[in-house]
Amino acid sequence: MSETHLALSPLAAREQAQAEWHALASLLASQPRVRLSKDGGKTYRDSGERDLTDALPSLPAAVRTCGTDGLVRTICLDLDASRGGQDKVESDYKALCHWFSSNDVRWIEDQSPSGGRHLYLPLNFGVAFTDAKEFVQAAAKRFSSIDPGPHENAKTGAIRVPGSVWKKGGYQRLTMSLNIAYDIARRNRNTWTGWSQLRESLVDELAAVRQRRAQPLELLEPAEALPLAGGPRALPALKEYTARSGNYDTTRYSTPSEARQGVMASAVAAGWSLTDVQRRMNQNIWAGMVGFYSRYSPSNRRKALQRDWRSAVKHVESFRKKPNTNGTGNDSGYKSYTSPPNTHPPVLTLLHQPGSAAEYQYLLTWRNALRAYEESVTGSRSGLGYRMLLRAIGEAAHKRGSRFIEFGVRSLAIATGTHETTVARQLRELSRTERPMIRLAQEGRGLRGDLYELVIPDEYRTRAEAKAWRPGKIHALRPVFRELGVVSAFVYEAIERADGELISADIARTSGLSPKAVTHALELMAAWNMISRVAGRWHIVKETSLRTLAEYFGVLEAIGRQMQRYRFERAQWLQWLLKRALSGEAVLAGPHDDYPYWQYGPPEDEQTIGALLYAEAS
Repeated sequence: MSETHLALSPLAAREQAQAEWHALASLLASQPRVRLSKDGGKTYRDSGERDLTDALPSLPAAVRTCGTDGLVRTICLDLDASRGGQDKVESDYKALCHWFSSNDVRWIEDQSPSGGRHLYLPLNFGVAFTDAKEFVQAAAKRFSSIDPGPHENAKTGAIRVPGSVWKKGGYQRLTMSLNIAYDIARRNRNTWTGWSQLRESLVDELAAVRQRRAQPLELLEPAEALPLAGGPRALPALKEYTARSGNYDTTRYSTPSEARQGVMASAVAAGWSLTDVQRRMNQNIWAGMVGFYSRYSPSNRRKALQRDWRSAVKHVESFRKKPNTNGTGNDSGYKSYTSPPNTHPPVLTLLHQPGSAAEYQYLLTWRNALRAYEESVTGSRSGLGYRMLLRAIGEAAHKRGSRFIEFGVRSLAIATGTHETTVARQLRELSRTERPMIRLAQEGRGLRGDLYELVIPDEYRTRAEAKAWRPGKIHALRPVFRELGVVSAFVYEAIERADGELISADIARTSGLSPKAVTHALELMAAWNMISRVAGRWHIVKETSLRTLAEYFGVLEAIGRQMQRYRFERAQWLQWLLKRALSGEAVLAGPHDDYPYWQYGPPEDEQTIGALLYAEAS
């Protein structure tokens, strides 16, 4: 196969790249999905994933290497110049070509402007993800310039194919005839015979891969099989990672079968049902588990799943019968930021009681005023943060049924997907504006958070009281939009709350966002089937679950880790307060105190030491 690169004009190069992408991208992908890189080819995130089409993307694009059924239909070898230099790439390239030819294996090859090469082995059958992963890792032991990354994760594995835009300009270009490449990908894909011969010639390297022992990982096993007090709970982080990616700790599990059984046992111990497991596999959230079961035919896959589940139930039941001597228990309880305070300042006794009709009417009027306020902060990036924080406060107030809300900045950080120090700064700025929507009624002390009141500025009162109350809920940042972005959250809300279907211009006007930002958000959400366009008008796809998408993106696990960190910090703070209370010492933080106050950002210029201390209590 010859290597020919002709000097082409930019337009001709683009047309050639389009032709290569159109002919080969869908044939080399193991599922019809593509990931676009928004940072110039550095990362290919979940939020950049789209349906694969024949049109060449304008951004660096990588197709998925593992199917939704856990099977790989094209083996992709990435020869990276960073793994030994360009000379090593060329040496391995020639050796691989000879190896393929001697085993009657057909391949497609391309090259990036940087000199890196890709070799593709199209198969006329599906290979289990774990088998493909082992094969590429074994090949990398013999040909060290191979980066096994594209096949090391069932959920995120992807590779740029011929025609794809390169991160520094140019395209991934074929180094062979497009007609020959298309013929191999379309009609003359490799058979099981050639695949078997390649595997047999890698027998020593495959054995080394299977015997490899990684450094022991910190496993979260002790509480896995304890009785549950509060119903189903999340899986340990490493089990969730194994289920999603197909990667596992080889010091604990020697085979993929053992790893999948470990995930099953963990699900049983967490109080899950088999339906919970099947749903995550069917929706490809647990792409790694799908890969583990891809060795079975479709008719036998369900039987194997049920067999493994029954085995896991027996294992957990027998484990629970053993005496528990570790003294651990389930402390997964979490008190949300909407939890009501125990007491209130005396001024509250003069107002409507929480939950009364008058108080809810006041909150609905405040929401009308919020719309007027948002018009004054459109067009700025900081305005997006203010708008989302006020929504979080409004949601908490509606759930509490009171205009007075007491909470800490960490609870609001969870609700808005931002850092706690950012929330603290935004709260100060919002309460000090000329027309504030919130007022600091009382500063926090000790274990008590700041008390804020939702207020309606005089400038907005007449307008807010004249408008009809809008039905529907007010939302903080829903979990899925931590991945898709706050702009997408506002666009989704505009469509969701509209009286009818909207065109793009209507959405930009309603949301207060630029047309360019709205267009990008619409394309992003349409790619994940959250919204749909019919006759030029957008509507919500109600069948798409936002929670399921958040789970697919791994957002729920990230929120769980954030909440766990905050619980630990609150416990540290409580211990610090108790220590000072029992010792009778002045409650002032010193440089050698146990409470690590330095982790929470520097104080503002106008902040006193006492104010800093009590603000951090929230």
